[in-house]
Amino acid sequence: MDWSKTALGIELGSTCIKAVLLDDSYRILAVGEHTWENKLENGLWTYDMADALSGVRACYAALKQSLVTRYRAVPDTFGAIGVSAMMHGYLVFDRDGKQLVPFRTWRNNNAAPAAERLTSLFSYRIPARWSVAHLYQAVLNGEPHTASVAFMTTLEGYIHYMLTGEKRIGVGEASGMFPIDVKTGRYHGQMAAAFDALPENQRLSRRLLDMLPEIAAAGECAGRLTAEGALLLDPDGDLRAGVPFCPPEGDAGTGMVATNSVKPGYGNISAGTSIFSMTVLERGLSRVHPELDLVATPDGNLVAMAHCSNCTSELNAWIGVFDDVLRLFGKQVPKDELYGALFRSALTGADDCDGLLAYNYLSGENLVKVAKGRPLFVRTSESRLNLPNFMRAQLYACIMTLKLGMDILKEENVTLKTLYAHGGIFKTAGVMQGLLASALGTPVTVTQSAGSGGPYGMALLAMYMLSRAEGEGLSDFLDRKVFRDVGRVTEFPDEKLAAGIARYAARFSGGLAVVREAVRSVK
Repeated sequence: MDWSKTALGIELGSTCIKAVLLDDSYRILAVGEHTWENKLENGLWTYDMADALSGVRACYAALKQSLVTRYRAVPDTFGAIGVSAMMHGYLVFDRDGKQLVPFRTWRNNNAAPAAERLTSLFSYRIPARWSVAHLYQAVLNGEPHTASVAFMTTLEGYIHYMLTGEKRIGVGEASGMFPIDVKTGRYHGQMAAAFDALPENQRLSRRLLDMLPEIAAAGECAGRLTAEGALLLDPDGDLRAGVPFCPPEGDAGTGMVATNSVKPGYGNISAGTSIFSMTVLERGLSRVHPELDLVATPDGNLVAMAHCSNCTSELNAWIGVFDDVLRLFGKQVPKDELYGALFRSALTGADDCDGLLAYNYLSGENLVKVAKGRPLFVRTSESRLNLPNFMRAQLYACIMTLKLGMDILKEENVTLKTLYAHGGIFKTAGVMQGLLASALGTPVTVTQSAGSGGPYGMALLAMYMLSRAEGEGLSDFLDRKVFRDVGRVTEFPDEKLAAGIARYAARFSGGLAVVREAVRSVK
């Protein structure tokens, strides 16, 4: 096998670190996986960086074993590699490279006060999960480590640095660390100057722009695998140094690439532990919307992002309960079959769930101002509790907060040709895709590669750097080479279903007061 024509994508997701290897026909040759989980420590969601490095190593070992089993071949190089991870968060280091505090992930909302202040200062939406919000909140809190911060990056930026020695990051993920100017593809200089000028930020040892990683656009080479990085990834010593790396990107950007939705007028939905939509805009929004973030595609187009911290975790927990019940009776049903059967049962439920309400907020949800996680299931005494209505309510919970955010785009007269959806929740055909289309009032398309998700998108970005033609843009590369013959299924909104979902959404919005009270009252 000619390894020099392959592209490797690695993504550190919320619960799984996954690697995907592509050949030069964009087919998946092998996959490697490693399971991990975040931890709640001192009130903050975190991952240990030692676990991140050992997890990447275990993931690569699984991919390597798959290649040995399938092809009787051991890779000693690749044409290109790319690293992706959960977006944003807070990873800071001193001048000697020592990590100053545990990684604060996107899942935390402790930086909400800082985010509000910066939004007002910049007249530009700054979400609580963005890196600059975390930094400023630490300053406002008087945390001693802020005086020593010399470098700030994201999870994929850190892994990229450990493998290449380069402090660089893709423009899409960079736009979630600090606002960028889409005209230049660089951090917004005036906003950075305003940040540096704040009196409380004088305790920082460096200007903000000196702390941030250098930005690289899709198609650029962002470094090469070092000898140390090769041994970190493959302790067996089979992998040689020198493999070029494309710019590291967050899971938002790789999801857009994996679904071919990087052009204006298109968008994508990425569903997993969190759920978010990325809508590529033809023009800027008329005003700041607290529910929408402005970020960028990996090639620098402006994107409106609606981000929700919670999606499938509570759904998975309930399906786990059903699995426990089956085991009490000595039944073991494969997970895919159990999920499929329960998902399909929801289709026979009432369009408005007949008075049932489900809230999947395992962690706080900034978009609806819920400070902490309090999953709830609520119903009226007149409602009809059965499995179809219950499951439909749980599926609605996965998309309802996103709907509240995306409905704002209608006020801005933003129209979409289609939304591409990807993530495991769409693997059961004919269920979530149709519900989502009717909830959002726009066509939803799922491609054959939808289940591959972010690591597949990261591998495509690596392949784009490796094999693009002179002057070939990312959207042209995806249209003409990758997705030209890929099968896809599009579901359109159903008027009757949309009306039922609208009734559910109205009750859901009203019931948010119950969730907020649960945060205050249930300790």
